[in-house]
Amino acid sequence: MTKPQRFPAPALDTLPEDIRTRLLAVQEKSGFVPNVFLTLAYRPDEFRAFFAYHDALMEKDSGLTKAEREMIVVATSAANQCQYCVIAHGAILRIRAKNPLIADQVAVNYRKADITPRQKAMLDFAMKVSADAQRVSEDDFAALQPHGFSDDDIWDIAAISAFFALSNRLANFTGMRPNEEFYLMGRLPKT
Repeated sequence: MTKPQRFPAPALDTLPEDIRTRLLAVQEKSGFVPNVFLTLAYRPDEFRAFFAYHDALMEKDSGLTKAEREMIVVATSAANQCQYCVIAHGAILRIRAKNPLIADQVAVNYRKADITPRQKAMLDFAMKVSADAQRVSEDDFAALQPHGFSDDDIWDIAAISAFFALSNRLANFTGMRPNEEFYLMGRLPKT
């Protein structure tokens, strides 16, 4: 017998129009509605705030590629033991990096992944912000500068790490499960 969900996703027809419209647009684009949208729709005001900040960090033009941003999410989410974010953002990373292996490598041990020295330095900093932010020092900034990261890039690395620490905790306490569709995305070339 399946245990009822403590925070059930509201029915689509009961959601505020702006949230319903966003969910339908995501479904149109990807073919399904990721569970994070359904789960967070339980609290509409927080849904709006969460996704506004998500989009500000993850969709803007910056010195980080979209794949690098996803690497940050996957590495820090693995450290935070967030199954949902590792699986969902791992799928997005595979697609954005056009590399079917990278997400698994980054999730298990980014230090041994097939990534550039720049990306390793980025993830070293992201992991420190995620797990030990009170110890960030000028030495950490100095380690990033030879790799061409601007102060705005460094802010982005830190902000993505911090934001997804929030996301990881929400996913974990709600028992959010990855959609099955995520598991195969980006693993095989499109035919």
